[in-house]
Amino acid sequence: MPITNAQQAEIKAQRAERHETLRATAPGMEQHLYTAHEVLDHGFVRVIDYMGDDSAICQAARVSYGKGTKAVSNDAGLIRYLMRHWHSTPFEMCEIKLHVKLPVFVARQWIRHRTANVNEYSARYSILDREFYIPAPEHLNAQSVVNNQGRGALLEGEEAARVLDILKRDCNQAYDHYEEMISDEGQSGLARELARMNLPMNIYTQWYWKVDLHNLFHFLRLRADAHAQYEIRVYADAICKVVADWVPAAYGAFEDYRMGGAQFSGKGMEVLRRMLKGEKVTQETSGMSAGEWRELMGSLEG
Repeated sequence: MPITNAQQAEIKAQRAERHETLRATAPGMEQHLYTAHEVLDHGFVRVIDYMGDDSAICQAARVSYGKGTKAVSNDAGLIRYLMRHWHSTPFEMCEIKLHVKLPVFVARQWIRHRTANVNEYSARYSILDREFYIPAPEHLNAQSVVNNQGRGALLEGEEAARVLDILKRDCNQAYDHYEEMISDEGQSGLARELARMNLPMNIYTQWYWKVDLHNLFHFLRLRADAHAQYEIRVYADAICKVVADWVPAAYGAFEDYRMGGAQFSGKGMEVLRRMLKGEKVTQETSGMSAGEWRELMGSLEG
């Protein structure tokens, strides 16, 4: 269970507090504040704080460009223009701070996005809980034979049961030894900062993650993509739902131009022009590699 009764009580107390403010607030985001959205078997995402809304993006853009935006009377239209033309700084005026509980191997993938401020739970000072990510049977896949980063066919029957048994036994044995090493019953025990090295990558950690909207959109474009690893994609999907309520105009533009759009190379554009003229184009006549051609066709076919 991701949320304990004590944590539920803490969240309820936080949401019961009321503070007067002169700053702009986003009604959709206020509904999410402090609430934990459960992810995977023990994880969650929750909003701790935020700054700005759709109007803050427009305000910053109009300050930046002055009279150049006077003709844009509709905020949603301006936001779509900014997104369409790859402007970034107006979206940096909005920020969000998230509390995330996630498996360590997901955290190591997540931290590659180096544009956020992060403070992680420290196993040097504290003892990690006996909580491990164990995939549901429908997410146990073999290695893909065509993509070194991807998954292939679903494991079934005895093979799936064997893998799940190995995962569960190894996790619990590693944690049992972790507890033994840090035990202070009659001895000082191994330092926590050393004992933690025995724990597997699927143990859960937690962190506070603060990021501006521009960089968050970059994160979501990669991690909410259908080709992203499932275990990080479900976190991105949960964050997408929060962002859609926080900045609906900006998220709508992002969904249209980034998530639902496609970017083409110069060669790709030339292929499209030739196709529009009625010419039959193949990979051999396109000047593109097999991989480039496959990706181009995949974008066009949907």
